[in-house]
Amino acid sequence: MKVLVSVFNNLFTDQRVEKVCRTLSENGYEIELIGNSWGGLPEMSRPYLFSRIPLKSQSLKLAYPEFNWKLYKILLNKADRNTILLSNDLDTLLANYLVSKKLGIPLVFDSHEIFTEMPAINGRFTQRIWRSLEQFIVPKLEFMMTASESYADWFEGTYGIKRPTVVQNFPAGIENPQNYSEINQKKIILYQGVINPSRGLDKMIPAMKDMENTEFWICGDGPRKDEYLALSKSLGMEEKVKFLGKLLPEKLREITKKADVGLSIEENNGLSYFYSMPNKVSDYIQSRIPVVVSNFPQMGKIIDRFQAGEKINHHDELAEKINIVLENGKKFYEHALNKASEELCWEKEEPKIISLFKKIKK
Repeated sequence: MKVLVSVFNNLFTDQRVEKVCRTLSENGYEIELIGNSWGGLPEMSRPYLFSRIPLKSQSLKLAYPEFNWKLYKILLNKADRNTILLSNDLDTLLANYLVSKKLGIPLVFDSHEIFTEMPAINGRFTQRIWRSLEQFIVPKLEFMMTASESYADWFEGTYGIKRPTVVQNFPAGIENPQNYSEINQKKIILYQGVINPSRGLDKMIPAMKDMENTEFWICGDGPRKDEYLALSKSLGMEEKVKFLGKLLPEKLREITKKADVGLSIEENNGLSYFYSMPNKVSDYIQSRIPVVVSNFPQMGKIIDRFQAGEKINHHDELAEKINIVLENGKKFYEHALNKASEELCWEKEEPKIISLFKKIKK
């Protein structure tokens, strides 16, 4: 059976979509992944078909409708009665929904986040547009996945739908890569992910003044990078705050295992962040790096269940909590992280996807 998968990005670093596609491909489904040129067209290879729709629009508010119109025409051309559509996030849903209704074929909606509750659109006119689209389509959906237990609860409660299948975005399990005899001369505090508002980076950079013999490594790129570079410079922290840029997954894993602590310190500026289980938390754990996280429902559970680090209630606790983890050292958390890594891995999530698609196939 053919699965047409669509997502609004250039596919290069979207690990969730890649893992879902690979899982379905390895279980006998014919995959074709469709992205776009937003963010460039870096070279890449995949063991299944993929393509990227060229976009002429220079702003997101124009790129979204352009992409959906072009995607609609492509899906209509490629789909047949033996096709399942897989729409990733709200920004691909309209085209998929219209093709699904027109051809009478099944649609799976994979919501990686609560798109309408993202900090970037909270309180803006665009939030009302996206929410109208969500309210129009989501209650009509038969098949849905999402990336955290709290997201599933929210969609079920908000729209009265059958609870979505929860497929958490964990990495594949690996053996412990740590060599505990190797000790960093300066302790490394790591953040990986998009440099966006509400990620806590503007709180962490000033906190480095209270962190002795440490460096803060930021792996990623995004709209606030220049602002945070300027903040580091204004505070005289250029030597302590390192911006390493966007990295390929394999390179990022090499850097992650060198760190002494990993951060996921989002601010509560929208339910999408508050209910999230960020990819980076499980990435740190697979690399056996202890974590400091915001005390939000999903992240807080990880600390409570596995004792794999510390949680903060306010960002003024950052230096205190990070210092606790650094003083304990990575070896102190080895057992907890090994236990967590066995549970928070893709191998535990794959059966949920396979079961859902078998149900659709029937």
